[in-house]
Amino acid sequence: MSESLRSLHLAVALDGAGWHPTAWREPGARPDALFTAGYWRDVVVEAEHGLLDFVTIEDSLRLQSDDYFEPDERTDRVRGRLDAVLTAARVAPHTRHIGIVPTAIVTHTEPFHLSRAIATLDHVSGGRAGVRVQAAGRADEQGHFGRRDFPPQHMDNLEEPEVQQAALDHFDEAADYVEVLRRLWDSREDGADTGLPAGPEGLHTIDFEGRWFSVKGPSTTPRPPQGQPLVVALGHSAVSYRLIARAADVGFVTPRDAADAADIVGQVRAEQTAVGRDGDRLHVFGELVVLLDDSEQAAADRLGRLDERAGAAYESDALVFTGTASGLADLLEEWRQAGLTGFRLRPAVAAHDLPRITRDLTGELRRRGAFRTAYRAGTLRGLLDLSRPASRYATVRAGRTEPPGHRG
Repeated sequence: MSESLRSLHLAVALDGAGWHPTAWREPGARPDALFTAGYWRDVVVEAEHGLLDFVTIEDSLRLQSDDYFEPDERTDRVRGRLDAVLTAARVAPHTRHIGIVPTAIVTHTEPFHLSRAIATLDHVSGGRAGVRVQAAGRADEQGHFGRRDFPPQHMDNLEEPEVQQAALDHFDEAADYVEVLRRLWDSREDGADTGLPAGPEGLHTIDFEGRWFSVKGPSTTPRPPQGQPLVVALGHSAVSYRLIARAADVGFVTPRDAADAADIVGQVRAEQTAVGRDGDRLHVFGELVVLLDDSEQAAADRLGRLDERAGAAYESDALVFTGTASGLADLLEEWRQAGLTGFRLRPAVAAHDLPRITRDLTGELRRRGAFRTAYRAGTLRGLLDLSRPASRYATVRAGRTEPPGHRG
């Protein structure tokens, strides 16, 4: 069996000093550097040291809060982030192989702008760019823009019809947004941009008309080296699984155990069939928050110390794993048997748990023959065994009958 077929795919989700709210107080956390380019360069280079497939960079249009639905006024937490897309472009030239996938909020932004930014990132990185699309519906986010009103959300009203419909609309809008991105990336054919004036046959209007967007095109940025950069999305329920199935190359999901993982993978694959994407390769990655130490007790004790500083037990949408690299490798292999094709790991404390992932975990997986020993592809799509799609407009111009829908 080839290495690419037996290897797990691994990504890490980077968010400031780490995913635990008191990570910034841990040794080595560098809280004074969290808003500098040097910090982000260092953590991405560390991820590349471990031969990981890609990193994601978190972002939001709201300040972090211990309450998901409302802003808090705590002063003992890190609040604020650098723009993820700009950060990715800044650190990309300091790496050679690893994929770089910033988060972009698609509810309040325009797809034409984002298509150019991610295409530019793909050029800057030499074909290693992606984008994590994220919907946003909180009042404190919409208040930055003043153009839309969403129903208030809190834990007690999530099942109300108005709130449910708003969620459906957010994810349908995100799917249309991705369709516009992909059409714009395809709107300039390969070879149409050589430094000389491009002939009209290489440029295409996309003429997208939908409920939320009306975009003519073509893009003003040359076609990305990957053709279409990677699109990823996080899902927790049926409505978000539909977005993954319709629009993504990689979906992130949050199972609690192997049986739950198998059930979720089954739901995503059923949605993939329902939208006519059976022929597309769609990765489904499991998500975990990880605290790794030399023993299970040491990891549990460290989480206890972090929670004591926070004043409450840490809660996450993803399973929180405390233990050793060997124990985590066992869990990943068990979940892979349930149908997951990779994993995105969230280091609870970046200064401690990221090196444990890139050195201890990957080393353990290599000893088992379950992880790569070197980078063997030059693009992010290549690392994930995804083909480079041809421009749909070039295909149509060549006389084929394939419709200009999602192909990736």
